[in-house]
Amino acid sequence: MPRPLGELEDAVMTRVWKWNRPVTVREVLEDLQQERTIAYTTVMTVLDNLHQKGWVRREAEGRAYRYEAVSTRAAYAAALMNDAWSQSDNPAAALVAFFGMMSEEQRQALQDAVRIVQGPETRQAPEPAQARPAQAEQQENPGSAENPGSAEGAAGR
Repeated sequence: MPRPLGELEDAVMTRVWKWNRPVTVREVLEDLQQERTIAYTTVMTVLDNLHQKGWVRREAEGRAYRYEAVSTRAAYAAALMNDAWSQSDNPAAALVAFFGMMSEEQRQALQDAVRIVQGPETRQAPEPAQARPAQAEQQENPGSAENPGSAEGAAGR
């Protein structure tokens, strides 16, 4: 999991992600200068650090470089969410709390994302396990009752 970006790293990466093309230090500098006073060498150092950390790749162009994002902002956000969630001692409770913080638009986006991930073939409700014939379960777990080393066999003793 990547470390969260620092404030200046995020400001630089926001431009790289937004422009979605190889950028120069000068382009990023000029855009950042609309919001703050910042030196060319500071932007160059931040982009070099982002390159060293694997956030951007660079290609030489004359005496300078053009920098391009290695992944998307969405992938970055997903990695941060996954890291935070995986650190919880109760992931289900963390999800419930997270869903409670979401706006209606965010919940709709989540439902849309779940539909996309599931794909058309999984949109039908799966058959409940208790509705399946016992023979099908026996075929899926052959020898479970006969195998004393299995969890089912041990539980039945």
